[in-house]
Amino acid sequence: MGEDIEKPEKVEALNIDSKKVNHDYVKPSAHAVDKGRRLYYTTWILQFLTLLLGNMGFILLGGKALKEINLEFNSTSMRLQVFIVITGFVYFLFAYLVPTMSAMRNWLAPSAIFTITFEVTLLAILLKDGKRSEREKDYNIHGSKTDKIFNAFGAIAAILVCNTSGLLPEIQSTLRKPAVVNMRKALIMQFTIGLAIYYGVSIVGYWAYGSSVSAYIPSELSGPKWAKVLINSFAFLQSIVSQHMFCAPIHEALDTKYLRLDEKMFSKNNFLRRFILRSIIFGINTFITALFPFMGDFVNLFGSFTLFPLTFVFPSMIFLKVKGKSSNGVEKAWHWINIIVFSFLSIITTASAIRIIVNNARIYYFFADT
Repeated sequence: MGEDIEKPEKVEALNIDSKKVNHDYVKPSAHAVDKGRRLYYTTWILQFLTLLLGNMGFILLGGKALKEINLEFNSTSMRLQVFIVITGFVYFLFAYLVPTMSAMRNWLAPSAIFTITFEVTLLAILLKDGKRSEREKDYNIHGSKTDKIFNAFGAIAAILVCNTSGLLPEIQSTLRKPAVVNMRKALIMQFTIGLAIYYGVSIVGYWAYGSSVSAYIPSELSGPKWAKVLINSFAFLQSIVSQHMFCAPIHEALDTKYLRLDEKMFSKNNFLRRFILRSIIFGINTFITALFPFMGDFVNLFGSFTLFPLTFVFPSMIFLKVKGKSSNGVEKAWHWINIIVFSFLSIITTASAIRIIVNNARIYYFFADT
């Protein structure tokens, strides 16, 4: 009898709660649902384009690093495309054998070591090269006024991309609790110490070599030989981990759709399906990278076309939609400024990135050995 009495009471309590929820719930209109769905797919497409373009940039970076290593041991190097293919194959192996984001946990500490060693060694050689008086340096910015304006906007997009490197310490910080507090600490560290190092390399590189410095600074270094090999090796190794971090959401989305979820990740069927999926992704990305090997162009397009809307515009739009009626005037003005300013920057920097790609296509031609 006790059980018979308790059950109706529980059911009645649940019914009361459900009535309360139904009373507070306002069903969205069909227009609102359709608008939300369009924004969802727009965000999804931009995010995946960002990840794909970022992966191409990493493939190009890895190919450049391997080519520099090869030049240290051979007077005549093979074409850049050979090293791009090698890089794409290594990335494919890593993504195949480390299939998920959580499987990367054993690689986070080595990636931090790679980065620190790369930065310290690179800065030491840049300082040494900068003190050499026999090297002629030109600090003037060349080109027409139009070129300077578009290149300046392209640089803004590149700076935005560099700031996304905060993802790595942010992911590392979630390995222990409290995750949110640790993430904030990691991001503060990245946007203070991390940015000081990144901008330090850029400024010291400009001081050491002038305005004609290569987009890939390690190619400018005077030596010693072991240091150049070490720097390029760590650049290549770190690029393996970094590209996987950016490309993992694409892999996991495809795995969720095409792998058999009731079987283990390394079962025979999933092993074969994952091989096909990874081959398609890296096959296409490697081919496009080899076709357009223009260092820095992918970075600019990546930052301008996708990161400006995703980072600044869409969050402000969502805030105004969800909390616009209850927010004060200062908050509304702040988010409207974000939407207007960064929409303008997205348009102008995208135009700048496309202009640079078109100009380089005229200069270098397809499959150029840059």
